[in-house]
Amino acid sequence: MKIESVGIVGIGAYLPEKVLTNEDLEKMVDTSDEWIMTRTGIKERHLAREDEAASDLGAKAAEEALKSASMKAEELDLIVCATITPDMDFPSTSCLIQRKLNAANAVCFDVSAACTGYIYAITIAEQFLKNGFYKNALVIGTEKLSGITDWEDRNTCVLFGDGAGACILKPVENGGIISTYLGSDGNQADLLKIPAGGSRMPASLFTVKARLHFLKMEGSELFKHAVRLMADAAEKALSQAGLTCKDVTCLIPHQANIRILQAVAKKIGLPMERIYLNIEKYGNMSSASTAVALYEAVKYKRIKKGDILVLVAFGSGLTWGATVIEWTGEDS
Repeated sequence: MKIESVGIVGIGAYLPEKVLTNEDLEKMVDTSDEWIMTRTGIKERHLAREDEAASDLGAKAAEEALKSASMKAEELDLIVCATITPDMDFPSTSCLIQRKLNAANAVCFDVSAACTGYIYAITIAEQFLKNGFYKNALVIGTEKLSGITDWEDRNTCVLFGDGAGACILKPVENGGIISTYLGSDGNQADLLKIPAGGSRMPASLFTVKARLHFLKMEGSELFKHAVRLMADAAEKALSQAGLTCKDVTCLIPHQANIRILQAVAKKIGLPMERIYLNIEKYGNMSSASTAVALYEAVKYKRIKKGDILVLVAFGSGLTWGATVIEWTGEDS
C-alpha cells in the first residue's frame, strides 16, 4: 500500500567532547583566528577520541532519535547511514550501528554522497516508506573527518570537525516531506577527493609518505559550484512543491563556509536571519552537518509545527540536493 506522506518523527545528535579552537590551530600550523574566521566563519570544531569511530558517533545520535520517537531499536525496519568516513571499507557502518543498537530486524546499507549524504539518505528511505516496503527508517549522517584531515595543511585542516545526527522517518497524515531535488556531476570529481586507499591506488609506502590518504580540495573552484548549485537545488525543490523562498521559515544548509552561505542567501533572496547557522561551533562535518543543524533548529525552537523548512547541501562527487519539509511538530 502506497503512503501519501513521510515525515520526521524523531531526531538526535552527538558531538564528541573534545573541542579544537582556532587558538589551538595557531600552535599547529601557520594560521590565525582572524584568518580562519574571516574566510570560513569557523571558531571551533569537535574532534572524536582515537577510540571513537563513525559508528560510535552515529549510534549515539541514533539512540537519541529513537528515544525522541518513542521507539525501540528492534522495531526498526531500515537503517540508512550516510558517511564518507566509515569505520572500514566493509562491513558497512550501518551494520556496525545496527549491532551497537541491537536493531536485529533492520535492513542496513550505507550511502556515499559526501556532504549531501544526509539528504540523499533521507530521500532513499522515504521511497521505501512511500511504496509501503517498510514502515519506518532510521537515517544517520555520521563523520569522523579528523581521521582523513591533513593536520599539516593549513588550507584544509581548519575546516573540518566530527559529529553525527539522526532522524526517524515514518508515514504521517499531514505535512512531512513535500519535495526533493537531487543532482550529481562526476566531471568535477577531482575537486574534492582522497586519492589513495581505493582499488585505483591501494595503500603503499609511497601513498602514505605522499600523504595521499588525506582529503585534497580545490577550494576556490568548489566555492563557485557550491553557491550556484545549492541555490539552484533550493529553488527547484521549492518550485516542485509549488512554493517560493517567501514561504520558507528556515533554511538549514550544509555548514561548509559562511561566505558560501551568505552568497547562497543573496542569490535566492533569503534574509540571513532565516538561515540556521552553527558553523562557528562545529565547522564542516560533511553528511553530519545538515543533520546536526536540523536537530539544533528544533531543539532551540527555530521550527514549529506547520513551518516550511528546506534542507540543502553540496559536496564531493559533485553531489547536491534540497528537501522541502512541512514540519509535523515532533521535537527532541
